[in-house]
Amino acid sequence: MYSLVIRNGTIHDGTGSPPLVGDVAITGATISAVGAIDETLVGADTEVVDATGRIVTPGFVDAHTHYDGQVTWDPFVQPSTFHGVTTVVTGNCGVGFAPCQPEQRDWLIGLMEGVEDIPGTALHEGIQWDWESFPEYLDAIERRDLAIDVGTQVPHGAVRAYVMGERGANHEPASAAEIAAMKRVVKEAIAAGALGFSTSRTEKHKTSSGVLTPSITVHEDELVGIAEALGELDAGVLQGISDFHDFEAEFRMFRAMTEASGRPCSITVEQQDARPEWWTQLLDAVSEAQAAGLPMRGQVPPRATGVLLGLTATLNPFSFHPSYRRLHPMALDDRVAEMRKPEVRAALLAEESAISEGLVGEIIGSWHKMYRLGEPANYEPAPEESFAGLAAARGCSPEEIAYDALLENDGRALIYHPLFNYGSGDLSFVQQMLEHPHTTFGLSDGGAHCGVISDASFPTTLIQHWGRDRTRGPRLPLEQLISMQTKQTAELVGLLDRGVLAPGYKADINVIDFDGLTLHAPTVAYDLPAGGRRLVQRASGYEVTIVAGEIAFRDGEPTGALNGRLVRGAQPAPV
Repeated sequence: MYSLVIRNGTIHDGTGSPPLVGDVAITGATISAVGAIDETLVGADTEVVDATGRIVTPGFVDAHTHYDGQVTWDPFVQPSTFHGVTTVVTGNCGVGFAPCQPEQRDWLIGLMEGVEDIPGTALHEGIQWDWESFPEYLDAIERRDLAIDVGTQVPHGAVRAYVMGERGANHEPASAAEIAAMKRVVKEAIAAGALGFSTSRTEKHKTSSGVLTPSITVHEDELVGIAEALGELDAGVLQGISDFHDFEAEFRMFRAMTEASGRPCSITVEQQDARPEWWTQLLDAVSEAQAAGLPMRGQVPPRATGVLLGLTATLNPFSFHPSYRRLHPMALDDRVAEMRKPEVRAALLAEESAISEGLVGEIIGSWHKMYRLGEPANYEPAPEESFAGLAAARGCSPEEIAYDALLENDGRALIYHPLFNYGSGDLSFVQQMLEHPHTTFGLSDGGAHCGVISDASFPTTLIQHWGRDRTRGPRLPLEQLISMQTKQTAELVGLLDRGVLAPGYKADINVIDFDGLTLHAPTVAYDLPAGGRRLVQRASGYEVTIVAGEIAFRDGEPTGALNGRLVRGAQPAPV
């Protein structure tokens, strides 16, 4: 008998095919039938979900998250599970918590805190450290209760420190023996069930003390030597991010890793105002590699990589003004009361920021790229809605607009700064990236950037904005968008048993009120261990999320079902 039946839904099966109206039947943890089902197998104990007027999709697979620590204390993996995600992959960008010598724990926490803006106090409090090697880390995750599935990759930064100690953290070149040792560690991790290996080569990634990530300066022989471990096992994927300042040399290194391993490689793709065309150069190089038979892909977002500014966030436009530094230690309500005083406003607006250059200077001083985020959240605002545009229309300074915006909602309002992928003032760059034949959706960074970015909501943006709401450019077919974050993301990391609604596939399924789907503005919560702060963004419309055949979430809230598991290694497609 069927254990669960979804009735009368508009079924998007994840393959990109046109939808059909029908039923989905589940037996245990597996899909039994799609479209027409055997009514004789619907019994008195069969749970029935009415999906009339709703879309039915595979559970979303988020292949780029940073829940490496959080999955050891949070079975519900929020906020990703507010957005229909049923599988997350952690260990991206070369940072994570295994392997780890006991004396390296503080350093790894500092690396994650600096690179991914996860409060170190929360990590110190939440992580139990019942592992040292990577296989032991996988065993530790497997012992935890989970509401969704979790796969992980082995991070370069942790591997380098594990093998080389302080020399690895201090960017010293690895010897041939040390490269061989790193190769053994990675090979052991992949054999135990890691989905891949990740590395970072960007100046944006630093420890909490401001030191560049240890993998940024490594030589090609180290990266290629590690990649060979995956080739020898014929398993696992490669993931990386780079600034590509020396494009030819840098891309050659990633291509050499792919050639040496024969394994799929995905690379972060972003448009930057300072180098507006380099992303097309990267995708052209990826296309050339594909033409040569190399499985390389770009990993792209569904909206601009946006920084959130505010009095409750890590940064705001006045963070480095002398008068604000005096106010910053105050409780929020007291700070707001002070900032509403005319004399405080006048003094602060008359000052200049102590930081005006570099990435931070760009973030807090680019008035033409600052917007009220609004409720519901608007991620494709028009240029005239920017603080510079509003100031020009009103005959005042953009600083005045920003100041007033910060005080809205009793100081809890957030300002949106679309940092990357928005140089043209809309999402035309993102559209080109999403439609490129050699890219895959990703980069949500779920679990990370707790005080600056809230992009775990990417899955909702992908279908809501691009499939229904977009007015400043063309929309994309919903069936294509759903495939982008189900079948395609699952295939990116080798999980061929999910992401499709068809008999034999894993019964991870969403029932969504697509007409009512709404992405709300992020809010600040203090719900991490030790009261750690993070941005949390919810959505309305995810009526039912099923994991391995059981309803795990209703309206985004957990039911208490803990049917998730650690995913060890690539999973074959059903026969």
